[in-house]
Amino acid sequence: MTQYEIERKFLIAYPDMQLLSQKAVRRLEILQTYLTAGEGENRRVRRITENGRITYIKTEKKHISDMKRLETEAEISEEEYSRLLREADSDRRPIEKVRWCVPYRDHVLEIDVFPFWQDKAFLEVELSCETEEVQLPPFLTVLREVTNDKRYTNAAMAKALPEE
Repeated sequence: MTQYEIERKFLIAYPDMQLLSQKAVRRLEILQTYLTAGEGENRRVRRITENGRITYIKTEKKHISDMKRLETEAEISEEEYSRLLREADSDRRPIEKVRWCVPYRDHVLEIDVFPFWQDKAFLEVELSCETEEVQLPPFLTVLREVTNDKRYTNAAMAKALPEE
């Protein structure tokens, strides 16, 4: 399915995990691998585990603006996932994260917690338009908005992750 993705992204202080687990409606364990792509494009596959069930997702994004991308996303088979892994971008390492989906007001907040950060996390909010207002909950501490900061994209972080 192809659609526009419009989102704002915030760097937040590491959340209270007990509170997060109480407020979240979903908890997803994600392994995200970037594939080779052309200029201005982003291709990735995800292995998502939720409640013991594994699904595989292929996503392609084309940059429109800092907040807006054209996104094509589809569930794929395990075989297709394995085949696409052969197209992995050798300059980027896979990213592991746990995504907590928390309803708040008129949005679902996506809070990504990474094993390599003990003091911060990401908060993403999908919007219906670029000018839509968003209110953030008082139980999260926003350090700063990073929507326009390329250093805080998952793709950039996959390039800069320390070797294990």
